[in-house]
This record gives sequence, structure tokens and C-alpha cells, in this order.
Amino acid sequence: MEKPAPVSPDAPAVVRAPLLTQQWLDLCFVHWAVEPGLVAGLLPEGTVPDTHEGLTYVGLVAFRMHRVGWLRLPGVPYLGSFPETNVRLYSVDGHGRRGVVFRSMDASRLIPVVMGRAGFRLPYLWSRMRVRTVGDTVTYTSSRRWPGPRGASSRITVRTGERIARPTELEHFLTARWGMHNAFFGGAAYLPNDHPRWPLYRAELLDCEEDLVAAAGIPTPLGAPVSVLFSPGVPVRLGRPARPAGIPTP
Repeated sequence: MEKPAPVSPDAPAVVRAPLLTQQWLDLCFVHWAVEPGLVAGLLPEGTVPDTHEGLTYVGLVAFRMHRVGWLRLPGVPYLGSFPETNVRLYSVDGHGRRGVVFRSMDASRLIPVVMGRAGFRLPYLWSRMRVRTVGDTVTYTSSRRWPGPRGASSRITVRTGERIARPTELEHFLTARWGMHNAFFGGAAYLPNDHPRWPLYRAELLDCEEDLVAAAGIPTPLGAPVSVLFSPGVPVRLGRPARPAGIPTP
């Protein structure tokens, strides 16, 4: 196994021939620390938990997907724009590539959900969702429709604060993730992405009522989140699946 690549706030490589383009807007990042052994069995074959100072993390990330487009075609205004809330873990593969693993991806448009599940084997789920902004307060709500567990829900409210001039190493670790590990074509593969450096803001968590983490098969974290951040968003390009992750399993 190669040494993990350094954590970098800037993409290590440009995606020159994107498979997908999109914007991620009005993002709220809520994170809890967990012991790596508690989630190792939830990652795809060929990957292990990525850690920072001995711990890995569970992320609950709510945002607006905006104008998803294929290849270099213009983004779709209606079907390609919708609220989304993800439960994710942090991974590294045998080539040292750091990434995320999505355990669930609730979205409010049925057609993108079906396409994501069928075409990419991603854990997309159809949900009723809303993102509401009032002044410096943003509320994200979600209630699952299909395929289940039906009724799994979340309500997250944050108050945004000042911009972070110099994010900490942990804040970069949690947000500067330049790829996704997922099970493709009978094994684990890596889908790279690139985007400008995140504009990150402090955020106060006013409300967090959710059972999405437990519904994703992750032991419910105890205590308050260790990190709550907000970003107005970035434009994103996603590349094609790269070679298998490359860690042999016993």
C-alpha cells in the first residue's frame, strides 16, 4: 500500500475530460469523530478508513445540487437541480488516493436517483427535501420516500458566521476530498473530481434531528459534532472511474 497522498486544499489534478459537471451550493458540513474499526467493514473492498490523528469521521452533508450536466453539455436546469443530503465516510486506497464513501445520498428528484443507482451503483434515495434560507440561517429538511427505510429523515439548521481565513488541518481533511470510492464493475473504483478551493465559514448548529446516520448502518455517534462548517459552494467537474483501488483483502 502506498503512503496516503498529502491533504491539500487544491485539487492534485485537473479533470480535463469531465464525465459530469455540476455546482454544489449552500453546503453544511456536520462531522463526528469515530474509531476506524467501527466503520472499516462499511467501506468498499480495496479501501480502508482514512484517519486524522488516529480517528476517522462520519459526515452529514446537506446542500443544493445545481445544474448537473453530462460531459461538456450545459447543465440541466430542472432535473439537474435539487436538494441533497449525504452520509459519508472517509477512505484511502492502495494507491494512496484519499476519498469519500457515500453510505446514503438522499435527493429530491426521482430520475437522477434512478440514474445514479442504476448507472453508478450509488446509494441514492428519493426523498422530500427543502432548503430554506432566512438571513444568516439555513434549514435543510429531508424525509425519505423510496426505497427505504421509508420515513428516515433529517432536519438541520445552522447559523453562518465569519469566513475562515486559514482552515485547520482537520477542516481541510474533512472538506478537501478529491475523489470518491465506490463499487464499480465488480470491484472498487475511484472517481476523481476537481473544483476551486472551498470558501469555508464558521457555522453554529442550531438544530440537528436526524436518523440518516443510523439508517446508513453506521453506529450513531455520541456527543456533539466536532466540526460544523458552511460553504456557499463551488463548481465541480467529475472524472471517469479510475483503476481499481488496489488493497488486497484477506
